[in-house]
Amino acid sequence: MQPGETRERKPEWLKIRPPQGERYAWIKARRRSQGLSTVCEEAQCPNVAECWGAGTATFMVMGDTCTRGCRFCAVRSAKVGRPLDPEEPARLADTIGAMGLEYVVVTSVDRDDLPDQGAGHFAACVRAIKARDPRILVEILVPDFRGESACLEAVAASGAEVVAHNLETTEALTPAVRDRRCGYRQSLDVLRRIKLLSPHVFTKSSLMIGLGEPEGDVIRAMEDLRGAGCDLLTVGQYLRPSPWHAEVVEYVHPDVFRRYQERGEGMGFRYVASGPLVRSSYRAGEFFVKGLLRGGASGAPDRVASGPPSPGEGA
Repeated sequence: MQPGETRERKPEWLKIRPPQGERYAWIKARRRSQGLSTVCEEAQCPNVAECWGAGTATFMVMGDTCTRGCRFCAVRSAKVGRPLDPEEPARLADTIGAMGLEYVVVTSVDRDDLPDQGAGHFAACVRAIKARDPRILVEILVPDFRGESACLEAVAASGAEVVAHNLETTEALTPAVRDRRCGYRQSLDVLRRIKLLSPHVFTKSSLMIGLGEPEGDVIRAMEDLRGAGCDLLTVGQYLRPSPWHAEVVEYVHPDVFRRYQERGEGMGFRYVASGPLVRSSYRAGEFFVKGLLRGGASGAPDRVASGPPSPGEGA
């Protein structure tokens, strides 16, 4: 089998087009010249063609090496990451400014090797973006920082409009899928405390399915997220990056994703994106949040995201 494949052929609803186009090539060249990393490439996101072609990207700061080794993630791992670059926040802000973006997503690898686990650097990136153009809306997707209060306070006060942290999977599967330093309850507590520290901030999380989880466990995870005050939710299909990673147990049918979206809406999430190719940084969700923050959205969930992508497109 080739990396990323299981014993069964992927269904039609998981077909995507290869990355291409002038805008894609420009962003790729720009991020290389600036020494930046994107989670779009490092995590092998299936939507890179659509997002980059439309001029949007999720930037990954603090290097491309994670100090944790989750069994679902394609990002490289090591005990110690590269030294932080103090010029990275400025370069990031300049690149985002050159792209003319109104809404940006900034994420990072885990950096357990740093005294503050990189929380201060994260906040510096947000401040640099805002200093370049205060109209830019910023979403940050942060690690759990082992639940340490000072780190959570730093990112909650960074100025980002959306603070995300991914629960990733169900409680039962967490020990087998995530790094041993991660924790289901710890992640829920991170989201709960971010909301308490900055009630005006939208909190967001993501679940991946297809690892053998019963539907009831997914629903319970969604209920736990709402109980932690989580505002925004994405649900997507897990795709195996390599033979070393956890196997795909099931390619979940789009109808199941629709059910999760309907249940999530009924629970009171402000927005639910649920579909086979949905990822935590999901462009349709970013458009919705942008409208919500700009005062142009009603706050009603967008129901378009649950179905399969159009032929030849990502979702």
